[in-house]
Amino acid sequence: MKPNLKVVFMGTPEFSVHILDKIIKANYDVVGVVSTPDKPAGRGQKIHSSAVTKYARKNNLHLMQPPKLKAKSFVEELKSLNADVFVVVAFRMLPEVIWSMPPKGTFNLHASLLPQYRGAAPINWAIINGEKESGITTFLLDKNIDTGNILLQKKVNIQPDETAGELHDDLMYNGADLVVETLQALEENKVEPKPQNETQDLKDAPKLFKENTQINWDNSLEGIHNFVRGLNPYPSAWTNINIDGDKKFLKIFKVKIEKADHSEPIGKIIKENKRLGVVHKEGYAWLEEVQLEGKRRMNATDFANGMSSSKELSIFN
Repeated sequence: MKPNLKVVFMGTPEFSVHILDKIIKANYDVVGVVSTPDKPAGRGQKIHSSAVTKYARKNNLHLMQPPKLKAKSFVEELKSLNADVFVVVAFRMLPEVIWSMPPKGTFNLHASLLPQYRGAAPINWAIINGEKESGITTFLLDKNIDTGNILLQKKVNIQPDETAGELHDDLMYNGADLVVETLQALEENKVEPKPQNETQDLKDAPKLFKENTQINWDNSLEGIHNFVRGLNPYPSAWTNINIDGDKKFLKIFKVKIEKADHSEPIGKIIKENKRLGVVHKEGYAWLEEVQLEGKRRMNATDFANGMSSSKELSIFN
C-alpha cells in the first residue's frame, strides 16, 4: 500500500542523498526538496551545486534553494506544497516559522545517540573519544540545536580500527532505514516523542577546525590512535615535522601503535624496515598513511623511501 504522507526533504551533502533516495524508493510523495544555493567554488570559480541539488535535478524533483530561509516567497512556496512532514538531514538551522509548519512536525536525523554528541561532528568525536558504540536518532526540531523530543533511535557498534569515514557510511545506511521507519510510525501514529535525558554526563561534538585537529603527542598511544582514525578521511589529523631543520605540515591518516620500553628521544621519527615510527613515551606510533604538504596522500613506506637516509626527522610540538 502506497504511503499517504507528503514529504519535504531538506539536506546538502552526499550523506543526505542516500536517505532521500531511500524515502523515494519507499514510495513516499516527496513534494519538495530544499538545499543550499549554487555557488562558485575552486580555483576556476565554477558554479558548484550540493549533492542533494544534483540528485533533485536528475530526478525532476521540485527543488528550492532559498538564500534566506525566512524569505516570504520561500515560506509561501513551502506552505503551498501542503506537506505533512519535513525531514532534515545535514542542513542549516531552521527558523520556527519553517519547522513548526507541517502538521506531523519537522524531524531531523542526527548521527549519534542523543543527547550524547550534540553538535556538528558527532561521528568524529565518538571515535576520537574511544566510544565502543554510536548510533542514529530521529528527533523533532525545536528552538535549540539537537535538543528536541526523540522519535526513534538505533545503536551501531564501533569497531576497534574503524575510521570516521567507515562509521559515516554505516550510519548513513542505518539512518536511511530509520528515517523510513520514522515516517511510517508518524503516519500510523505509532510513535510517542520522548524528551531527551538531560541527567547524563553529556559529551559535545563541536565543529572541527585546524586548531582542534592537531595531534597532541603527549596523549596516550591509544588516544593518538583514536584521534587519527576519528579524523580519517576528513579533515584529517595533522602534525608539524622537522626535516633537517625545515618545519613541514604532515597529515596523518592511519597509525599502528606498539607499546614498548625504549631509550629513544621522545618525538624522534625513526626509520625501521622501510617504515616510519614516532617515538612515544609508551612506545611507538607507526605511520601507515600520510600526506606531506604539497604532496599526494601515500602509504608511509613510499614516504619513507622518498626520504634520504641522511635526513633527520622529528616531531615539532
